[in-house]
Amino acid sequence: MKLKSKMCMAIAAATILTGQTVVHAEDADKPTAGVDVGVFSQYIWRGEALSKDSLVIEPSVTLGYKGFSLNVWGNMDTDSKPWNGAKYNETDITLSYSKDVGITKLTGGYIYYALNEQPATPEIKASKDTQEIFASVGLNVFLSPTLTVYRDIAQFPGWYVNLGISHSIPVVNKITFDLGASASYYYSDSNSLVEAKNPNSKYRALHNGLLSAGFTIPVGEYFTVKPMIAYSFALSSEASDFIKVNSVDGSFANGVVSGDSSYLYGGVTLSMAF
Repeated sequence: MKLKSKMCMAIAAATILTGQTVVHAEDADKPTAGVDVGVFSQYIWRGEALSKDSLVIEPSVTLGYKGFSLNVWGNMDTDSKPWNGAKYNETDITLSYSKDVGITKLTGGYIYYALNEQPATPEIKASKDTQEIFASVGLNVFLSPTLTVYRDIAQFPGWYVNLGISHSIPVVNKITFDLGASASYYYSDSNSLVEAKNPNSKYRALHNGLLSAGFTIPVGEYFTVKPMIAYSFALSSEASDFIKVNSVDGSFANGVVSGDSSYLYGGVTLSMAF
């Protein structure tokens, strides 16, 4: 599961958004393709740590045509503890359509999360495939505010709402310094996501905030290098417990929740677009 795209992929997913670009009419009808390979110090998804003490490698391929987009994204943990070695543990497939209406960009889509089953141990929680639909509204104005709403329609029915802003500052030779921030709210329809304290309750709370900074560095005509650093943190006490318990380094025993609910992580992405 990713926020780096995941329209981020919207804000994420997503985390560092670049500045405004101008698309000519004759270019809009041309198919586009992009390949990304990211290497990060940790896999953080919606505030939850899904890896521990190892680098993660995240390849991604995107095809686009006339507003339609197909993205396939994956995650490999280079030292997944339960298997004592590398483990490819997730593939996300995103189908979306975007349309500009004046200063507004409208996007809607579908995400399938294919998760390799993991053993339910104190360190690694069991995982199941799930699906989401999403819609977003972005404004082509200062700070590029974007509101994205996700709806899980499979394993974990509920809503995840994310509001993000971003700004890119020109540095030199088309290099930009990119800043981003977002805040989210989680509204669960069931208790399937709650593993601690109140197992019969529904989790509904301000969830996680995310701050990010990085650079976009063009290399030649087709390549871009994007180093970044980000800080994810809980926005409420309920979210702190939830994130701790559902992260790989969290636990709940004798009525006490332990673990971390804030994470500082970073990495670099090499992108090729044509």
